[in-house]
Amino acid sequence: MSEPTGGPEAWGWHSVYPAPAKLNLFLHVVGRRADGYHLLQTLFRFVAHGDALRFAPLPDGAVRLATPLPGVPPESDLTVRAARLLQAETGCRAGVEIAVDKRLPMGGGLGGGSSDAATVLLALNHLWQLGLSRRRLQEIGLTLGADVPVFVFGRNAFAEGVGEDLQAVDLPPAWYVVLEPPVAVPTAAIFGAPELRRDTPAIALAEWRDGFGYNDLEAVAAARFPAVAEHLAWLADALPEGSGARVRMSGSGACVFAEFARRDAAEALLRRLPAGMKGWLAAGLARHPLHSLLA
Repeated sequence: MSEPTGGPEAWGWHSVYPAPAKLNLFLHVVGRRADGYHLLQTLFRFVAHGDALRFAPLPDGAVRLATPLPGVPPESDLTVRAARLLQAETGCRAGVEIAVDKRLPMGGGLGGGSSDAATVLLALNHLWQLGLSRRRLQEIGLTLGADVPVFVFGRNAFAEGVGEDLQAVDLPPAWYVVLEPPVAVPTAAIFGAPELRRDTPAIALAEWRDGFGYNDLEAVAAARFPAVAEHLAWLADALPEGSGARVRMSGSGACVFAEFARRDAAEALLRRLPAGMKGWLAAGLARHPLHSLLA
């Protein structure tokens, strides 16, 4: 998955619209609101691996999902809901068929469903010529899920609140080895765990440094899902001594990753992956591939 070289005019109905994964370089739970929502601080990084979406116009105003997920009714799918929200917001009577090439695992902590929804918002705002601002699309996205706004925002970002308060961060080039444990971790179960730490001290963006922090959700997910713990342990043990590479779980799991400054070091580790473990290599992105669709 690479960033586009053309301007918005290069993205038409027959284009492939990327929906990249995100990694949480750290994720702290700093409090909890009266309504039960957790207050977070995290650093989102986009990587060059993810789902891909295609769109075809329909004349009858219908929103149709050509690639439904097993066990997920199409009307509940975030891509369908995103398209219908745009229709309701703008009164648009155009229809669309959405096809998703699903590469990111469900329950993986990589933001796959949220990224797909954001790509629908960005692509259809462009294809239907709706003229909604990035800020308005972020607001619509937040009604779909806390991770959707950062994908619309389109920049690597320091996030606060429930994830909607975003500040752009310029990150250096990096390579990531990402492992996919064979489990789907339910986000609600991790955030609902009584043992989850919810009082990590908050920081200001100016205090953040590369390598800072940890993932408060990691200990809970690793204790409840042994495959997560196994993959974290393998990554930590496989790192070359003195490499300084960070090992983290992303989001609420299950996926885990190690960060490298050099591609050859990341490739060397991936070649050592045991049979039965699934993993891949991806470059960190400077911004979302569809960032140029909005000013």
